[in-house]
Amino acid sequence: RKQFPLRIPQELYDAYEAWAADEFRSVNAQIEAVLVDAARRAGRLRRRPGTRSDGEAGGEPPG
Repeated sequence: RKQFPLRIPQELYDAYEAWAADEFRSVNAQIEAVLVDAARRAGRLRRRPGTRSDGEAGGEPPG
């Protein structure tokens, strides 16, 4: 993975920190997840094989 410094306002960091805690992720992983989702929605990044459009793992729904 490429490493680089990211400067964001404290208020935004705090929001990501709370969001990450809600989803049991690190702040770094949360920021990456949001960036990947945004890039996919914008058509800038292809979806991985075996994933659904909502980002969950592929396969048949339970039931």
